[in-house]
Amino acid sequence: MIPRDVEPRLLRGFVAAAEELHFTRAAARLYVAQQALSRDVRRLEHMLGAPLFTRTTRQVELTAEGHRLLPLARRVLRAHDDLAAAFGAAAGPRALLVDLNTDGPSTGRTVLERARELAPDCELMARFESGLTHAAAEIAAGRLDVSFGYADGLDPALRARLARRRVRYEPLAVVLPEDHPLAARDLVPLDALAGQRVYTGAGNPRTLEWTGLARELFAGRGIEAAPPAPVAVGKEEFRRVMAKTRNPVLATVDFLDMPGSVKRPLTAPVPLSPLSMVWRKGFSHPGLDALRAAAAALAAERDWLEVPPGSWVPAGLTPAPGDG
Repeated sequence: MIPRDVEPRLLRGFVAAAEELHFTRAAARLYVAQQALSRDVRRLEHMLGAPLFTRTTRQVELTAEGHRLLPLARRVLRAHDDLAAAFGAAAGPRALLVDLNTDGPSTGRTVLERARELAPDCELMARFESGLTHAAAEIAAGRLDVSFGYADGLDPALRARLARRRVRYEPLAVVLPEDHPLAARDLVPLDALAGQRVYTGAGNPRTLEWTGLARELFAGRGIEAAPPAPVAVGKEEFRRVMAKTRNPVLATVDFLDMPGSVKRPLTAPVPLSPLSMVWRKGFSHPGLDALRAAAAALAAERDWLEVPPGSWVPAGLTPAPGDG
């Protein structure tokens, strides 16, 4: 039986693949990852109970069922577009709100900039919510669309309301007062932090996932989490608090440079934070499609999902999800 609730996204993917007869070109046309397009086509084939393409290493062809579906799918999509236009959607989708956590260099910013190149007609608006625990709750409530962070560290009930894709295993670093004894080193071994109090956002309800990651990293190494402190917003406040507490700060290697401080990558072993992009389950937007395609392309180009031998990653990670 033909289902009555086929999603327009599945039909658009099928039509693009049918017209291009090339899944890579069709995925680029839709601003999605090829893996996601292939999965959508397989889902549509399962729903319809028939294969729509024959695929070999050299070519893609429509089956008889695919040829039969193509004009019907085009008709449905035209009707869907007419419906959207009749209610004012022809001017384009609303701006997509993308949280980058911080107004500085980051993996999320790199993905956002590539997505803007892929979808120049979409408005992708940056936000800076500071902490995935807070941002994820905003996403679930519909007040934010996309964010980046350690999604495996979220409360399971909140995580269940989100879709996500693993973007990068980010190397971690430590930010030190510039006259700290460890500041003279190019790399800081984790064991060199034994006996130190390291700030990890303790007491900040927005960053519970980050504090949890640090707690696991520090366990058994003699590294103590610094006690809660007021959140420093802005470079001058960071400089002042760093000078007052002198506590090293756990960060990623992309963390912005701060006055009066130096940033040193951690090593022996190199600790990695599994960074994911998250959004509401069931949410669709051409800007989100562009972000997903950008994340997939950058991860492939820059080996972001490679885990070098001997690196540290949190225990019990779920398999690296793709588009969810």
